[in-house]
Amino acid sequence: MTIDLDAALAVQAFVTLLVIMDPLGNVPVFLGLTSGEERASRRRTARHATAAAALLVYLFAFFGTQILAALSISLPALQAGGGIVLFLTALQMLTGDVHMPNRAENVNVAIVPLGVPLMAGPGAISAAMVFMSDRGGGALTLGSQLSVALAIAAALAVCWVALHWAGVLERLLKANGIHLVTRVMGLLLVAISVELVASAVQAYVAGVSALP
Repeated sequence: MTIDLDAALAVQAFVTLLVIMDPLGNVPVFLGLTSGEERASRRRTARHATAAAALLVYLFAFFGTQILAALSISLPALQAGGGIVLFLTALQMLTGDVHMPNRAENVNVAIVPLGVPLMAGPGAISAAMVFMSDRGGGALTLGSQLSVALAIAAALAVCWVALHWAGVLERLLKANGIHLVTRVMGLLLVAISVELVASAVQAYVAGVSALP
């Protein structure tokens, strides 16, 4: 049995998730939340944060469609909602209106807020669910599902690398470099969000036209 991977879908999903997760933009937050910790402790926190984000994103990627079906929510509705969430996230990235999240009481900082919602926020979850469904709202082929799963893994791996070497990246890029990359990613995210909303509107129009 051969499984045909969809390279175009994998690249699209990887780029979208990478822009949403914004690995470099998370570096200052990570350093602030782990200030005073030793290098080994910081790297352990990076591993745990990535694992927590992976668990949540994969959960909704593979079972989000069933959750939507139970709530009678269509894929175009998800695309439109996800596009709006991504647009709001992009505006924050473009304007720099991103606040330092607080430590959740009695919760490992690697899980909240680093893993959730910093890495696996509403935007990443929505994007994963959209990519894991076809335009008709059904399930993708096994090869396409595997392509999206690999794209999610690759995006999370980049996030882990950024956190693992957060101190080095901060010294190399400095604050201005990190802010510049975040602004560029925000601009790309605006385009992605508009594309999602436009696709949702087209799907709604097509659905209405098909009605007798």
